[in-house]
Amino acid sequence: MSDYHIPVLLEESVGALVRNPEGVYADATFGGGGHSRALLARLGARARLLAFDLDADAAGQAPEDERLTLIRGNFRFIENFTLLHAPQGLDGILADLGVSSHQFDTAGRGFSFRFDAPLDMRMNAQGGKTAADIVNSYTQEELESIFRVYGEVDGARAVAKSIVAAREKAPVLSTGDLGNAIADALPSFQVHKQIAKIYQALRIEVNAEMRSLEKFLEGAARALKPGGIIAVITYHSLEDRMVKQFIRDRQNGLEPVNRKPILPSEEEVAANPRARSAKLRIAQKTEKSWAN
Repeated sequence: MSDYHIPVLLEESVGALVRNPEGVYADATFGGGGHSRALLARLGARARLLAFDLDADAAGQAPEDERLTLIRGNFRFIENFTLLHAPQGLDGILADLGVSSHQFDTAGRGFSFRFDAPLDMRMNAQGGKTAADIVNSYTQEELESIFRVYGEVDGARAVAKSIVAAREKAPVLSTGDLGNAIADALPSFQVHKQIAKIYQALRIEVNAEMRSLEKFLEGAARALKPGGIIAVITYHSLEDRMVKQFIRDRQNGLEPVNRKPILPSEEEVAANPRARSAKLRIAQKTEKSWAN
């Protein structure tokens, strides 16, 4: 298994997805390619796999396989790319919404407070606003809202107030700067957990993750063929709530395959602690084809 990223709930997700070995599938979050490799191993010679990723580093993980088309694009545009590459629609779509281990473990990307690094957090490192842009330009009220809504941070107001006070003295440009700025605002218990929530909230805002997920789900439901399967792996309550509600909304033409989310086994969590919060939800397209 690649050190780039260990795929989560691999057999559970891929096993549920492939019902037509000669069909057309999409890995909406290619990352280290673990799920894509498992999909390709189950697919026949005439099958095709579309794989999406914004991160330029992910391209280096792509296997040489003529059935694979790697798309450097946001998965929110899955419907448009499907129209271009597979106008007949998709037999299955897989999305693992987690940040890759590679991104967490690459100090310069700024995704982790384990390193003193620039506050970046962009999935696409070539463009867009960074976490530093946000913490230095958003109002105290905007920062508080981000931390409260996207991170469910305890004491979100105090954290936002501390950042604003710190940046009045000097810009908050690195993970170290942010750590110093919020130190006095953090509770004395579960400090690492609270910092992780703050980082999660900033990452979601930087990459517009919730808006992208909403657009992805809408496009994926339309891009699926009747009988097609969508499998989505989430890692926090905001994502899981949106996926669950979307699947349960009959207007989207989906029928839940599993009423309760599938969770990783104790063995998987022991081998890969980053899997501990993962939840897998699976649905099947029941309505008429998107192309009709």
